[in-house]
Amino acid sequence: MIPNLTRTLSTIGCAALACGALHAAAPDFPRKPLRVIIPTAPGGGSDVMVRMLAQKYTQAWGQQVVVDYRPGAGMTIGIDITARATPDGHTVAVVNPSHAIGATLYQPKLPYDPVRDLIAITVAATQPYAVTVTNSLPAKSVKDVIALAKAKPRELNLASSGQGSASHLAGEMFMALTGAELTNIPYKGTGSAMQDIASARAHFYINPMPAMIGHIKAGRVRLLAVTSPKRVSTMPEIPTMIEAGVPGYEATSWYMMIAPAKIPAPIVAKIHEETVKGLKSPDITEALARGGSEPVGSTPAEAAEFLKIEIARWGKVIRQAKVKID
Repeated sequence: MIPNLTRTLSTIGCAALACGALHAAAPDFPRKPLRVIIPTAPGGGSDVMVRMLAQKYTQAWGQQVVVDYRPGAGMTIGIDITARATPDGHTVAVVNPSHAIGATLYQPKLPYDPVRDLIAITVAATQPYAVTVTNSLPAKSVKDVIALAKAKPRELNLASSGQGSASHLAGEMFMALTGAELTNIPYKGTGSAMQDIASARAHFYINPMPAMIGHIKAGRVRLLAVTSPKRVSTMPEIPTMIEAGVPGYEATSWYMMIAPAKIPAPIVAKIHEETVKGLKSPDITEALARGGSEPVGSTPAEAAEFLKIEIARWGKVIRQAKVKID
């Protein structure tokens, strides 16, 4: 992760001011209702943030905002719709690490180029992956999981939210760094994976914190560590993966706003400014914190560079683990 990506709210405010100069030169925008595409099924981790931002846009611009769910094919369906949309700022999308993963996983059939055909407006928020185990597993720490997996190779099941998903690759990274051998069991999403974790048919699950926080608080799963470079402020007792004994394990989930590549720079600046302003508002900041997330509000240039680093990071994991999609 880029060290300067996670910013304080005061820095976010400065970023908004920096975009203000371009905002002044923006054309008449928006001229009609806006569409925010979420390329996952309803109920995902970004839903609350997107809907709260939509309210901010309507208050600021006086235009309705439609949240359009377009799930399927590892988010590539919704992202392809975004890439093909008219580049006038009225269609944007909010994506997660699957956007970076798809750059390698779906080649050579990917219908768009994530860097050439789309522009990154901002990294809106980041959050760690939650490293969890089923309650019945006699493992109270990450080191316990490693010991169990090495004692009985492939007998522990690694739940994942689908083949090639961020949770699958997070598990593959864990195996590569520790030498532990688990059996990947792909599910259709967090809900079905949690059913088997709760019943002990699956044992180990690394998944973005917002999707796991409710299950953790309800006691349906045991949280052992987080994958971020620092501990989560709302869970200070939970160690990072590095602290838990896995040197080099650092991964961050994120929400990024993207748009068609040829969108005019003044419109990008106007969307960025209002998005950053919304992210530093107390209601959105508090809502993100409840799910273990932090607002970011990076500049478009920082977001673009971050995406390239994420594409390289997960591409390396995909190639090393020889992950393929049928």
